[in-house]
Amino acid sequence: MEENLMKKISLILLAVLVLAACGGTKTETSRSGDSFDLALVTDLGTIDDKSFNQGAWEGLVQYADEYGITRKYYQPAEQSDDAYLSAIDLAVQGGAKIIVTPGFLFESPVYYAQERYPNVHFILVDGVPHDPSYSDFKTGKNTVGILYAEDQAGFLAGYAAVKDGNRRLGFVGGMAVPAVVRFGYGFIQGAEFAAQELGLSVGDITVNYHYTGGFAATPEAQALAASWYNSGIDVIFACGGAVGNSVMAAAEQAGKKVIGVDVDQSGESHTVITSAMKGLRPSVYSCISDYYYDAFPGGETLVFSAHNEGVGLPMETSKFNNFSDIDYQNIYFELATGNIPRMDSLDENGSPSAVPVRITRVTEVK
Repeated sequence: MEENLMKKISLILLAVLVLAACGGTKTETSRSGDSFDLALVTDLGTIDDKSFNQGAWEGLVQYADEYGITRKYYQPAEQSDDAYLSAIDLAVQGGAKIIVTPGFLFESPVYYAQERYPNVHFILVDGVPHDPSYSDFKTGKNTVGILYAEDQAGFLAGYAAVKDGNRRLGFVGGMAVPAVVRFGYGFIQGAEFAAQELGLSVGDITVNYHYTGGFAATPEAQALAASWYNSGIDVIFACGGAVGNSVMAAAEQAGKKVIGVDVDQSGESHTVITSAMKGLRPSVYSCISDYYYDAFPGGETLVFSAHNEGVGLPMETSKFNNFSDIDYQNIYFELATGNIPRMDSLDENGSPSAVPVRITRVTEVK
C-alpha cells in the first residue's frame, strides 16, 4: 500500500469480456468442467459499467492474468440478498477460492456467506458485513472489508473545479447510499475550501444537488442535466454509475463539462475534465496478492484514503485550464497529513444541508 496506487490504475489494461446466459445469472463464457480460483459477483451495475464493478473486476483480472490464475464473474438476476447469495453459491461451486463482492448491497449476503463457506475468502468492497437488521456486525477471519475516503476524492474534485475557474457547479448522484453521499459532501467541502482561499464572496459559488434514486442511465437524468447546463451550470459531478452516461450525453449537446467518478472516465467522453477516483483496482489486487502470500487481512476493515494514496484525481488525463500539478500536490498533501479534516458525519437522508458552508450556496433539487 506504500506504492503509488493511482499511477498503477492508469497502467492496467482492460480485459475483454464476453457475457453469456447461465440460468438466472450472467457469467463469463467457460468450457464445461472448468474450475475458477478467482470470482467476482457484480452488484446493480454491469461488468463494463466504466465505474465501480469494472474497477474491481480489473483489479482481479490484472492479478489473474499476471500469475496465470483462472477467473470468472457472475451477474445476479436481480437486486436481492437471495439473488446475491445464489450467485455466491455458484461461484463456490465453480471452485472459487476468493470471491470479490463490490458494493454495500453485499454486506448482508457476505455476512451469511462467510460462515456458510469458511474455506472461501471474501473481499467486500465498500462495505462491512452485518445482518439485515444492522444489529450484528461481523467480519470473519476469511473476509476483509475495503472502504474508501470518498469525501476526500469528492473534495479534490470540488476544489479543483473552483480553482480552475468554475463557479456554477452541479452534483447528480445515484442512490443516496453512504458512498455517494460522501462523494457529494466532499465535493461541496472542496468547493467551499477553494472559495475561501480565493477570497470569494457569499453566493459566488453555487451548487445544484440531486439524487436520481438509481444507478442506470435514463432519459430523465439526461433531461435534468440538460436543464442545468441550459441554466448556466458549468460542470456537473456525475456520481452514480451509468447515471454518468446520461450527464455526459447532456454535456456533449450543451458543450459543457463533467466530472467522472470511481475510475478515470476521461475515455468515456471528451466532456470529462477529471474524475474523483477510488483505488478500486489496486486495492482489490493488493488483497488478492495478500491471500497468495499468506498475509490475507481477514477480520479487518481497510480504509484507502489520501494517506495511503487510495483516492485521487487522474492528473495525467485531466483537462484543467488553471489548476496545475503543483496545486494538486499541495492540496493532496494537506489531505494526506490530516490538515484538512475528513467529513465523517452523514445525515439519514443524504441532505447536503448537513455540510457546513459560508460562501457556497447549495440548492437541493427534488
